[in-house]
Amino acid sequence: MIVIIDYGMGNLRSVQKALEAVGHSAKISSDPDQVRHASKVILPGVGAFADAASELRRTGLGDAFREAAQAGKPCLGVCLGLQLLFDVSEEDGIHEGLGIIPGRVVRFVSSPGLKIPHMGWNTLRIRHQAPLLKGLGPNPSVYFVHSYHAVPERPEDIAAEADHPTPFTAMIWRDNVMACQFHPEKSQRVGLAMYANFAAL
Repeated sequence: MIVIIDYGMGNLRSVQKALEAVGHSAKISSDPDQVRHASKVILPGVGAFADAASELRRTGLGDAFREAAQAGKPCLGVCLGLQLLFDVSEEDGIHEGLGIIPGRVVRFVSSPGLKIPHMGWNTLRIRHQAPLLKGLGPNPSVYFVHSYHAVPERPEDIAAEADHPTPFTAMIWRDNVMACQFHPEKSQRVGLAMYANFAAL
């Protein structure tokens, strides 16, 4: 069973519906034990990093997700869910994340004419052929909404980049852990294909 973690900060039903659209059921749960016993786990999220990290600690869901990742189960972070995988975020101070992927989350650097948040469709530049990208071909377009982005310590963890206006991490992949800064559930055919790829792992 695929479990979508409910810690009160995600458009969970949209993720669930996207999986259903490609023929896979998923359970939305706030129970850490259900996360631990899932075959695959999705950590979605929108909103503030500090609030999300605090809620994951308070509920034990963060520990359960970390255990699932350490057990080798396919784990997917989406948007804020990607950022929470990292050591720390600089959003509204310094806040500790799950520490699964080494690195930091930082704000886009303001410059004349640059819109923050980065919102809308953008093209991925693939660096490593991650499992989520199977069958998508080069340079797929996906939908972003974010003001902060992750900076991994290890370049090899970056599966794809996009530009705003300089390169930033759009997707990570390390063993069984993968994550998207964009929203696959808002990315139409490409996003549905990514969820199908994840469910098939």
